[in-house]
Amino acid sequence: MALASLRALVAACSAALVLASCSSGDDTTVLGKASANKLVIAVGYDQPGLGVRRLDGVFKGFDVDVARYVANELGAKDVSFVEATPSQRETLLTEGKADLVVSTYSITDKRKEVIDFVGPYFVAGQDLLVRLTDTEITGPESLTAGVKLCSVENTTSAQYVKDRFAQAVQLVNYPNFSDCVTALLAEQVDAMTTDDVILAGYAAQNPELLRVVGKPFSKEEYGIGIRRGDADGKAKVTAAVQKMIDSGEWRRSLEANVGRSGYSIPEPPKIVP
Repeated sequence: MALASLRALVAACSAALVLASCSSGDDTTVLGKASANKLVIAVGYDQPGLGVRRLDGVFKGFDVDVARYVANELGAKDVSFVEATPSQRETLLTEGKADLVVSTYSITDKRKEVIDFVGPYFVAGQDLLVRLTDTEITGPESLTAGVKLCSVENTTSAQYVKDRFAQAVQLVNYPNFSDCVTALLAEQVDAMTTDDVILAGYAAQNPELLRVVGKPFSKEEYGIGIRRGDADGKAKVTAAVQKMIDSGEWRRSLEANVGRSGYSIPEPPKIVP
């Protein structure tokens, strides 16, 4: 073989190796995982209207729609979902068990010490869910001594209650939102607290038994959780969420998933770069 031909062959092989390496993607980044069709997104399994895993295995809800939209914009032809239990959301990201978390994940300074966020993509307010026949709990000011209030571990709702009302109420923590609803229906607790949009979904499932008090007392900005240091991935996810908002798909998803609960659809928030 002539020297020129040998050089050409080596160059061609080198280019092929580089191409193969690039196409396989970097498994430490969101874009690499998406290009390799290995993207894993953590979503809620028990939040009606936001993130639910049905008995047939189908995932439904606004957060699920956001997750799918973002995955599609990143070029992922397929996406795997895992459960985003509130107490494990940061761990899912830091241990590489999920690449993104889209699950009513409030942006806080404490969480930003561990992970990054894209958002906010939605703004909610903390409220109370009570039994339909209850006339004594009318807002946060009625959370007096003797009231058993249910919340979910490692949520901003639970922390807010601890900071503001812990001396008055008896706080009962459970791992999942559905656990609090079950305890409320069984009269084991007097009220449940978390974000109003989550409570609206549960009230819509049990309109003859439960109601939302309707006096929000905090501001919860939802963000998409992503591992720290992935600047390119964060930029692409930000662009995808902005496109979902600008296209009208953001509002259409909310109306389809949450509108029937009677929840008032807000204006989309401004995403912080």
